Amino acid sequence: MAAQWSRADLISLITVLQDCEDQLAVLGNIRPRAGMGYPELDREELLVEAKKEPRSQMDSDLTQENKYQSPETLEQMDYDRHFVAQVITNLLKELRETGTFHSLLKAMEEEKKRKARIHDFIISEEEGRRTTKALQKQLVDIRKEKVIELQRRNEMIALLKDQLQEMKAKTTLERKYVTSSSELQVYQEQKLNSLKEKELENEMKQLQKRLEEERRNHTEMVRFLRQEQIGLEEKLEAWMERYEKDTEDKQHELTTLKSHRASNLAHLQELAKKYRESEQVVIEDRLEKENLRKEREKEENEWASAIKVQSWWRGTMVRRGLGPYKKSKKPKAKESKKGKKKKK
Repeated sequence: MAAQWSRADLISLITVLQDCEDQLAVLGNIRPRAGMGYPELDREELLVEAKKEPRSQMDSDLTQENKYQSPETLEQMDYDRHFVAQVITNLLKELRETGTFHSLLKAMEEEKKRKARIHDFIISEEEGRRTTKALQKQLVDIRKEKVIELQRRNEMIALLKDQLQEMKAKTTLERKYVTSSSELQVYQEQKLNSLKEKELENEMKQLQKRLEEERRNHTEMVRFLRQEQIGLEEKLEAWMERYEKDTEDKQHELTTLKSHRASNLAHLQELAKKYRESEQVVIEDRLEKENLRKEREKEENEWASAIKVQSWWRGTMVRRGLGPYKKSKKPKAKESKKGKKKKK
């Protein structure tokens, strides 16, 4: 950056900056201050308040500003003057030493960042104010609703009080009616009870008459039952005698039947013994006949086998010319000669 500035340009620039610094110093001495000393560079809240003031006030003359501007605006203007003076001082120092203006760029970047923070702070504050207004509006609406609800409840309370008075009046009338009706009902019940008492007395007299009749009937019934009991006892004695006699007769018959049964049982046992003996004889006879039949069949089979063997043997002897069926020798010689001739 030092190579871009000539010596004359650098001196001219330094002169201009010194002149600005002197003018700012004079302005700081002739302006009234809102507070003692210069404000700090990081007091962003003062700048926020100053930003809210109308921009037209900065175009008025110094006297009117001193009279009508707010202390926050004056303090902000004093802060801006001090900031510019400090930047110019640092820039002059850098130009004299190195011939560059990095401090100016750095101060501008810091000022931009500070203003951006202030702008964000203002936006957040405005949003907070809008939120506060919305909440206040909601609070007013809620208060209105509560007032309406309170009025409605008061009306309901008044209505309920009226209904309570009506209910009290109705209750009084009903109590009187119930009292009179109860008295009338008691009187009617007394009348009915007296009538019922008379009816019950008449019924009791009738029951007493019936009781006397029942007693007489009971006496007659007891007399009749006693006579019947005597007759039944006599019949019972007769039946007991008859029972004993019949029992003796049946016992005699039972004894006779037992003796007959014993004799019949002995005869039956004797017959059973004879039957078993006869059955044994029959079984032995059957076995003997069966044995004879088997022996006969065996003999017949043996004869048939012998005949078959003899027939087979005869056939064999005939075929082979054995025994009496043997052929003579002469015919055999002739036959042999004939055979020789044929061979020749």
